[in-house]
Amino acid sequence: MPQTPHIERHFTAGATVRDIVIGMSDGLTVPFALAAGLSGAVSSTHIIVTAGLAEIAAGSIAMGLGGYLAARSDADHYFSERRREQLEIKTMAAAEKAEVGEIFASYGLTTEESTPIVEALSKRPDAWVDFMMRFELGLEEPDPKRALTSAITIALSYIVGGLIPLSPYLILPKAQTALQVSVGITLLALLIFGYVKGHFTGAKPLWSALQTALIGGLAAAAAFLIARLISG
Repeated sequence: MPQTPHIERHFTAGATVRDIVIGMSDGLTVPFALAAGLSGAVSSTHIIVTAGLAEIAAGSIAMGLGGYLAARSDADHYFSERRREQLEIKTMAAAEKAEVGEIFASYGLTTEESTPIVEALSKRPDAWVDFMMRFELGLEEPDPKRALTSAITIALSYIVGGLIPLSPYLILPKAQTALQVSVGITLLALLIFGYVKGHFTGAKPLWSALQTALIGGLAAAAAFLIARLISG
């Protein structure tokens, strides 16, 4: 009897979604707070747009650089730990075998069951190191292009997010009117962003939308109040 093939579908773009979330969430809140704070101090939308665009440029560069350095640090940490494991399986083979046995024991295997597997694994140094990296240290080999990809993704997400609350100031002549529209479209953008994020990460989309809007809205409100206090 023919069987339907079992196809597993797992979401594998978690790192990319994380970068988009980092960039978009900051991009939606920080430029909004700056523009909102300035709206109470100046009436010229030209000044607000100029300051907003300058902040988006500086923020995207800073966020992108931060993402690059974080990814590079992850890669450096991984390869440093890998070199240590390679040395340990050569100089402390017995101890490393015992650690492998303990890992299998945590999955319910007896010593008799795991010993042949441990011995077979010890004859394959590269596979042994891979096993220890994953199951002892919980580390996965990073993509060599990850640092640059992360920097670009975060920076672009920040720019896109920042232009959303700033867009009313590009169109409307009055700062107070632009502020009211900016509040509305920023909250709408947070809802849509949260819904899409929930869809791709497996969370409940509606709950993710409300949660993102609430957290982003509170962050934007806090930043707005601080900006207004500073501006006088």
